[in-house]
Amino acid sequence: MQAVTLFISAIGSLFVLILKPPKAFAVLVAVLLFYPMFLTVQLGTLDFKASRIVAAALLFRCLVTPGLRKRFKWNNLDKWVVFGMAVSLVIPLIAIKGPKMQILERWSGGIMDTFFTYLVARFCITNLSSLVSAIKAIAIVFVPLAFLGIAECLTGWQPYIALTRFCPWYEAVAQKITRVGLYRATGAFGHPIRFGAGFALFIPLIYWLRHERGYWHKLAYVLTFIVMLGVLSSMSSGPWMMAIIIIGCLILEHFKYLIKPLIIFMISSCFLVDIISNRRFYDVLVRYVNPIGGSGWHRSRLMHLAIDHFNEWWLVGYGGLDPGWGPSLGMEWTDITNQYIVAGVRNGMLGVIALYGVLATAIYFVVRGHRAAKEPALRSLYWALGSTMVMVAISMFGCLFSAQAGVLYYGILGIIGSSLHLSNSPFSSVVLRRRRPLSISEEAYGL
Repeated sequence: MQAVTLFISAIGSLFVLILKPPKAFAVLVAVLLFYPMFLTVQLGTLDFKASRIVAAALLFRCLVTPGLRKRFKWNNLDKWVVFGMAVSLVIPLIAIKGPKMQILERWSGGIMDTFFTYLVARFCITNLSSLVSAIKAIAIVFVPLAFLGIAECLTGWQPYIALTRFCPWYEAVAQKITRVGLYRATGAFGHPIRFGAGFALFIPLIYWLRHERGYWHKLAYVLTFIVMLGVLSSMSSGPWMMAIIIIGCLILEHFKYLIKPLIIFMISSCFLVDIISNRRFYDVLVRYVNPIGGSGWHRSRLMHLAIDHFNEWWLVGYGGLDPGWGPSLGMEWTDITNQYIVAGVRNGMLGVIALYGVLATAIYFVVRGHRAAKEPALRSLYWALGSTMVMVAISMFGCLFSAQAGVLYYGILGIIGSSLHLSNSPFSSVVLRRRRPLSISEEAYGL
């Protein structure tokens, strides 16, 4: 399979080198969606995934292309992302006992998965037209993946499972698990939560294509419905809750006057639940707010354990070791399904601060862009990006954005990092001066 992986990597690299940047970025997303990360090309002790090779090729192209390089403007989100990457290296080097080269190898692999994807998104999305082109291509790419998810969900057929035998260190999630009589789809992601999360991350942007003119206006609704089916095919409460949060945020776009009352209501409800039930509000929330069942108690218990053992992990985490919370969770090892706690267990409070810093800065960017934008379609775009980030920030309390879902998350961050340029797009001013409004993807504003 190494030859096949190398072939896929070569084809993907060729496409990202010859296509226009927005579509080249969509090619990288396609490789992430359809080719398993557990199939690699081995070079000594190093494993090169197809997505890593394609991302490296695209980043190389971006760095040697003067036009793309000049458009890159360093901003605060870039600083927070780099800070997070630095923390993920420095803390393990300090805390983990063992060969430092292994730490560097793991860290460099993570950099190629996440930071490379973030950077190519920053370079490739340079204006509104490039963003529209990328979203359209990505939306089309998601369609066959959604149909695969539906087939897995209805029949239990999982074509990628047979490939796991080519990777001895990879352990796929237990198969043929059903919920309400349907199977949990995993695709090439290896886990239903990651599979569903991959779809959920792009729902707001795909739905935003309704602002396009021509057939794309109607097609946006069809594509959004198909991608939503992809989320549902995971049969996992995490992605289902992501979809519910996204739908709620998108509905609020038309009732913005309700946002402040809702925030006040939710904060007040947290205090009332604490007082009335004599339990922490998150106990009640994660245990009972669950559309199709699942281990809500597990998420709640993790929060208690993280608080109880704060003095053990706040400085440098657990040095790469298991925290030892397994017996309290009814298992032999500690399965941490909370992104914030994972950041703390691995990298101490600096890791948690870095994660919060990235999320807060990304949300600030979209709020700032929404306030600055004058054109309704552009304001709606920032709302879509904000809906995605709100969903991510909430979902991280109960899910991990790892593997493909984590890489796609960094792609979204890269888009947001470039979003401040969109408020200065010629679309914002020119459209108001013409009798016939321009489509947001007209070639006049293309690369």
